[in-house]
Amino acid sequence: MDKEHESYKGRNVAVRYFVKVVIERKFLPPITKEQDVWVQILGQEPMENEAIKMEVGIEDCLHIEFEYERRVFHLQDTIIGKIHFMLVRIKIKHMELAVIRRETSGEGVAGANNQSSSSRGAPVGSAVDVNNICTETQTLVKYEIMDGAPVKGEIIPVKLCLRGIPCDLTPTYKSVNNRFSVRYFLNLVLVDAEDRRYFKQQEIILWRKELG
Repeated sequence: MDKEHESYKGRNVAVRYFVKVVIERKFLPPITKEQDVWVQILGQEPMENEAIKMEVGIEDCLHIEFEYERRVFHLQDTIIGKIHFMLVRIKIKHMELAVIRRETSGEGVAGANNQSSSSRGAPVGSAVDVNNICTETQTLVKYEIMDGAPVKGEIIPVKLCLRGIPCDLTPTYKSVNNRFSVRYFLNLVLVDAEDRRYFKQQEIILWRKELG
């Protein structure tokens, strides 16, 4: 049989394939047994894979330019990029880079508005119900990539191996039967001397190159 979707087990959503055996017995209830079968589907490498390059900041306080060499990665890939500090007028203690998974489920996921990002940080990991849409945000891994205050003109290199993330990555699911989606983001966080957090999220697309 054709299997349109991969197996998936998330916080609020599961896609299962299983073999079910039922033994009918006279005068006794039937015996039932289920055995799950895990399905993976290979993706196709994109024909075009443009770089990500953005300038963000706070007026007259902070101006940074971050660049990642690609937008689409396979599950065993390595993310390479750099962060260029063009203006620094606030005292920064350190900088972190996290990979975030956002699972959205409910009726009409395809038409749901994307959650907006702001330059000021906020806690992640909570479930939100808005118009029958439930969103779960999970930080998969977080690395400190800079310690101490940067100076104007400083460039911080970024190298993050997706293979080393200690959890099961899945491909990006944009909208499965208009019921759920799974998206991945790179979350760049700067923490200043007063423990205020400034972040910028950038979506990346993941696809499966190999089974396993």
